[in-house]
Amino acid sequence: MVMRFFLCCLLLLGVVEARAAEVRVVATTGMIADLVRRVGGERVEVVQLMGAGVDPHLYKATTRDAAALLRADVIFYSGLKLEGRMTEVLAKLGGAGRAVYAVTEAMDREQLLAPAAFEGHYDPHVWFDVSLWAQTVPVMVRGLSAVDAAGAEQYARRGAELQLELEALHAWVQAEVSQIPPKNRVLITSHDAFNYFGRAYGLRVVGLQGVSTVSEAALGDVASLVDFIRAQGVRAIFVESTVNPEAMRRVAKDAGVRIGGELFSDAMGAPGEMRFGWDTGTYEGMVRANVETVVEALK
Repeated sequence: MVMRFFLCCLLLLGVVEARAAEVRVVATTGMIADLVRRVGGERVEVVQLMGAGVDPHLYKATTRDAAALLRADVIFYSGLKLEGRMTEVLAKLGGAGRAVYAVTEAMDREQLLAPAAFEGHYDPHVWFDVSLWAQTVPVMVRGLSAVDAAGAEQYARRGAELQLELEALHAWVQAEVSQIPPKNRVLITSHDAFNYFGRAYGLRVVGLQGVSTVSEAALGDVASLVDFIRAQGVRAIFVESTVNPEAMRRVAKDAGVRIGGELFSDAMGAPGEMRFGWDTGTYEGMVRANVETVVEALK
């Protein structure tokens, strides 16, 4: 009986030690969380603050979020003002000596888009250019290695493998979009989240709203977009998973054009949510599902 109790205690201690060995990570968005899980593997436990359908521009941190941030060994957020009101809180945590990383911090600013409509800041939607988003992986490797030196070699290896996969994904997107006739390569969405996508893969992108979704579209914006659609003979327009679709439905009705589908913009899908055979709860699945939706509607 005593021996059984002793063995149970050892097993419990082993569980505690195994949990203690995990690197506790907080990631703001799904696009970051998925890549951190890929880099970290079994060594990391990732808490994702913003789930499917959540608009990071408008997100307000909860008490539970604050507790997760304080418990975290390392925090990753997008940066470039994507997280809106949370940005200052995250920056202050980093200034207080915590391991906090904006995954876009190392990007060459000459590669970023700087729309005047976004309060003078760079366009934060960089993940839609897969080759650009791949540049976040070394930041994740560095951040995890800084708090878990024993796993540094593993993080470097997994990060290198992930970057190769992202290179292949980038090439796939290029090939798929090339199926769309040049005259049809006009992508109209709820807000300006796809400018990096358009630049990287050769589409003209027009959003009803600006880069941020903080303000709603005005009637004049709707009328201007309707006129543009008619003038350009646009085949289809798209709604977004994180933006109320009513304004775009009004545009479609007034312009006499169909809605080609729903695109994932500022958030991925829920884990296990399948479209075209892809799990949209992963970064790769989200990208592939978006591309399939666009190509099917426009080609």
